[in-house]
Amino acid sequence: MTKAAENPAGYLALTLNAHLPYVIHHGTWPHGMEWLHEAVAETYLPLLRVLANLERDHVPANFNINLSPILLEQLAHPLFRVEFPKYVTRKIVAAREDEAYFHHSGDCQLAETARFWGNFYTTTLDDFNALDGEIIRGFRHCNDAGLIEILTCAATHGYLPLLGTDESVRAQIGAAVQAHVRHFGRAPRGIWSPECGYRPAGLWSYPVLDHGATEPHPAFQRIGIEQALSESGLEYFFVDTHLVEERQRSLYQTYLVDGPHDKRFAATVFPRDPRTGLQVWSSDTGYPSDTTYLDFHKRRFPGGHRYWRVPDPSAPNEGDVLYSPWLAAERVQKHASHFVQLVYQTLQSSFGQGTPPILCAPFDADLFGHWWFEGPQWLEAVARALHMQNVKNQAAGVAATTCSQYLDRHPSTETIALNEGSWGSGGNHQVWMNPDTSWTYAHLYPAERYIREVCTAGLWRSSELGLRIVQQLCRELLLLESSDWQSLITTGSARDYAERRFLNHNKKFLELKSIWQDFEAKHDGELNLLQTNRLAEIEQRDRIFPDLDPGLWANGSQQTTAPVTALPQLL
Repeated sequence: MTKAAENPAGYLALTLNAHLPYVIHHGTWPHGMEWLHEAVAETYLPLLRVLANLERDHVPANFNINLSPILLEQLAHPLFRVEFPKYVTRKIVAAREDEAYFHHSGDCQLAETARFWGNFYTTTLDDFNALDGEIIRGFRHCNDAGLIEILTCAATHGYLPLLGTDESVRAQIGAAVQAHVRHFGRAPRGIWSPECGYRPAGLWSYPVLDHGATEPHPAFQRIGIEQALSESGLEYFFVDTHLVEERQRSLYQTYLVDGPHDKRFAATVFPRDPRTGLQVWSSDTGYPSDTTYLDFHKRRFPGGHRYWRVPDPSAPNEGDVLYSPWLAAERVQKHASHFVQLVYQTLQSSFGQGTPPILCAPFDADLFGHWWFEGPQWLEAVARALHMQNVKNQAAGVAATTCSQYLDRHPSTETIALNEGSWGSGGNHQVWMNPDTSWTYAHLYPAERYIREVCTAGLWRSSELGLRIVQQLCRELLLLESSDWQSLITTGSARDYAERRFLNHNKKFLELKSIWQDFEAKHDGELNLLQTNRLAEIEQRDRIFPDLDPGLWANGSQQTTAPVTALPQLL
């Protein structure tokens, strides 16, 4: 097991959020399964390669990695395991065709890069086959070996602050924990709250009218996110910088978030550090903008391989400069050293002042490899640089740590009250709730209340068929709740696809609602042939979370943990 150094001066918690909306049976290219294939080939398998290198050399990785439950369902899906090798084979063939073409035209450097792509995708296919197509098995090994800590997320990445019932929030979290246990054999300790979204307890009014309604639905007292997490045994989550800074608190320690109404429930929060985030996120000044690295946008078709560097904005007339993987690898080392030094400088003023400080650096995982091709190499170089620093001087260095390792050594002792917010644009909910997306919630909110009603009534418990219908109703609700649809609409990156997907799941929800109401009204517990076939068709396309428990949506079904006692006073 690779643990943090024994007594470092400070800690770094590198945290990666791996998530994709459900795309299986819902398109291929440009939107659909191709997203999943690219993420596996360019991010997930390279990340497993990095972890294997570090394990081989006994170098601590100690990354925190969220694998969202809906992503896990797709990685385990038989269709993915059949289609992914076909995708990779197409990439290998395209690279060989490019290489032959460039050799014929005398472009030696391009031919060499084409050979690089052929080797890259051949290694990808070899790695996939070595795992027998079980990507999750690779991550489970790393988790069990102590190389990483795998976190969970809301089941379908629902944006928790805007969900319309407490039961929906609890079900997103409860279904996530159940799926995590099924895939990894143990319960998660931490969660990536989608988009680092947070809401406290308090009176809440629906921000939109139900579809077709003229009067607003009554406001209600809702629970805070920390209570829903605590009820499911989750110990910690992450929030954006401004939620802690506006309380004039340090970003380099953890806090217990406890609600104003029920002090029994609390969860620890890790704030996001902005300085290190800017170095990796920024497309203008961050590492990925370096002109030595591979340009994400420019591709050569039909194969789609990339052969050019990031363009230099200071030399607009320079033209396209050819990419060199070998020069890029050298630059990775310099940027990793710079990052480690930046972490040290950021934490240095807090050294020796009681609890060792911790810098939390959370990122979307697909930044590493997909958007920034050299990103996985950079992660490995950062881990190695931190390790070497601590080998030289453990007492004065910064060690990589998982969040659970840190909390086991340094439990949170201070509490904090947080306002609503996220890490999205504006630090609020505007990416997901705005004039372009509000119509989705007009459909979503009545669906959430209907599911609560059905699941609480409990008729579905009386027969296998009733269970099947309500399980699929709950699945369609979970897919409706995915925050990806609003995000894709707002950013415009795949607006048409996102709108179609939302409307498609809403249509299926309403079909299943009609089937269920007919089932309720009958006394023989049967469906007609048309209903039976339609239920089977919807299940075939959207049968996520096979052991889904509709009881998660019932009133009073929350699973509570032992009360948190002796909490310090809010500061």
